[in-house]
Amino acid sequence: MDLKQIQEQCLVRIVDDDEAMRKSWNFLIEGEGWKTSCYAGAFRFLEEDDDSLPGCVILDVRMPNMSGIELQRIMGIQSNHLPIIFVSAHGDIDMAVQALKDGAFDFLPKPVSAERLLAAIEKACLISCELHESEQREKAARDNFNSLTQREKMVARKVALGLLNKQIADELDISEKTVQAHRGAVCRKLGVKSAVGVAAILRIIHEDAGDGEIAR
Repeated sequence: MDLKQIQEQCLVRIVDDDEAMRKSWNFLIEGEGWKTSCYAGAFRFLEEDDDSLPGCVILDVRMPNMSGIELQRIMGIQSNHLPIIFVSAHGDIDMAVQALKDGAFDFLPKPVSAERLLAAIEKACLISCELHESEQREKAARDNFNSLTQREKMVARKVALGLLNKQIADELDISEKTVQAHRGAVCRKLGVKSAVGVAAILRIIHEDAGDGEIAR
C-alpha cells in the first residue's frame, strides 16, 4: 500500500486544547495530503469522532477536564484501536513508558520536528489501514458464514477438516448426494471453490471446526 492509498483511506485526528497548536498541525498535516479533523478536547473527540474510519490520533497529554492519558484509557475500554501519537511538552520518561505500555503508538516531546511527526503519522496510519482491512475481511467472512443454514455450517466444519463426502455423510447420517448439495451451497455462499477455501474462512472468523486439524 503506497502513501497515496493510505492518505485516501485515513483521517488524522488532532486533539489539543491549544487552538494555535491545532491550527499549526492542521496546516502542516493537510499540506502533506492528509485529511484531518480537529478537536479542542477529549470530550469533543469522544462525542464527534467516527472511529470506523482508519487513521490515527495526535493527542496532547495535558488538557482541561480530561487528559490525553485518561482519553487513552477510555479508548481502550471502548475497543477503539486508532493508533495514538502523544505529543506533549509536559511528559516525562515514566509517563511516556506507561503510555507506550498501554498501547500508544508513539510519544513525541514538544517541540517536535515536522519530519518526525509526519513519519509517525504515516507509520501509524499504515498500521490502522491494515487492521481496518483485516476487520473488514473478517466481517465479510462472518456475514457469509452466518448466511449458511445450520446443516450447511455442520458440513462446512467437516469440509474444513478435509473429510471426503462419504465420511461426512457417515458422520452426519445423511446421504452422500445431500452432502454434495450442501457442500456446493457452502462454497457458493462463502465465495470459495475448495476445502482449503472453506478452511481459510473458518480460520478468519476463528470458527472451531471440531476435532482434528483444519485443512491447509
